[in-house]
Amino acid sequence: MPTVLVPIAEGFEELEAVALIDVMRRAEIEVIVAAVKSELEVTGGNGITLKCDRALSGITVDAIDMIVLPGGWGGTDVLAEDENVQSLLKEMDAQGKQIGAICAAPYALNTAGVLKENFTCYPSAEEKIRTEGYQGDKAQVIEDGNVMTSRGPGTALCFGLQIVKKLVGEEAYLGLKAGLLATYCE
Repeated sequence: MPTVLVPIAEGFEELEAVALIDVMRRAEIEVIVAAVKSELEVTGGNGITLKCDRALSGITVDAIDMIVLPGGWGGTDVLAEDENVQSLLKEMDAQGKQIGAICAAPYALNTAGVLKENFTCYPSAEEKIRTEGYQGDKAQVIEDGNVMTSRGPGTALCFGLQIVKKLVGEEAYLGLKAGLLATYCE
């Protein structure tokens, strides 16, 4: 069973984080929800508090198959500045392991130097990341090498499904897509 790390920082986008975690767990992917700071209860940008499974410290690249960053500028700024997150992103990329980010979170990938040429993000966030390679609304999810990016809260289910497809396979993807009534996902 694949293992995915979802680091959570104060100010994260709740809808994205919960949708991604839920979709991946439905596909029987082991999801480690890790608090970037030591407090296990982390409050998102809309005032919803999420209880994390554990703290981020001590998690190594060898223990995970993918890292997925939810957006929300408050949380994204922390992810972009946190040494542990940035180190994990660089090590994951060096080993060719899967990396994902949604909404504003591609900014943290860019900070780590792992964001590939083609990406998408929340509209206007590209101005803080970079405009070269920005794919806008060409697709709900953009894959470039080992990096997957998505646009925002409205594409979170589709992003989660694409992660399932990548890590578990087409059959699991199609079954979940039908069960979630997510026929709008590409």
